[in-house]
Amino acid sequence: MPSILLFNKPFQVLSQFTSDDQKSTLADFIDLPNFYPAGRLDYDSEGLLLLTDSGPLQHLIASPEHKMAKTYWVQVEGAITEQALTHLRQGVTLKDGKTLPAQAKLILMEEPWPRIPPIRERKHIPTSWLELTIHEGKNRQVRRMTAAVGFPTLRLIRAKIGSYTLENLALGEWCRVDISPLLQQELTRFEHIKSKRGTTSYNRRSNRYKKR
Repeated sequence: MPSILLFNKPFQVLSQFTSDDQKSTLADFIDLPNFYPAGRLDYDSEGLLLLTDSGPLQHLIASPEHKMAKTYWVQVEGAITEQALTHLRQGVTLKDGKTLPAQAKLILMEEPWPRIPPIRERKHIPTSWLELTIHEGKNRQVRRMTAAVGFPTLRLIRAKIGSYTLENLALGEWCRVDISPLLQQELTRFEHIKSKRGTTSYNRRSNRYKKR
């Protein structure tokens, strides 16, 4: 059965195992062969990243067609308004199209761990934390969504992907889990569809994403 690694990615770590410019990578934290990141998390974002030893499962999780829900904790500049949250829920028009409806709510929380380096806060301007759940993966989507409603993102932490969460996972740590029954069902259906289409080969992107 395929396995999944849950990794709590720190700030300024690439979501790959190699780097051409000496940036920190997954290899600095994970020493297991044949695991690949399923999807990406930006260099300047933190939180949950999934890796798997299964090509089909990697393709399923990363596929835009699958639309696995992703939940983020977002620290924004300013005291976010209910009007802005409503706009996020209804969908925001970006340069590459309107986003799908999202779940958005204000949350009261302290930072889950210190960020190094810390965010740059402007004196006398408050910040807010919100929880945002989206079902798509446009480039830097969350940052562009909050900016579009007038509240720039200062810090972005992915807290949940599907049923997998950051719970009890310290920064820079990973744990190995079995695939959930629901995801196994979706994987079986996904492979059946791909087989009918005659597309059973899975390209795991580039060797730079692979543990060497």
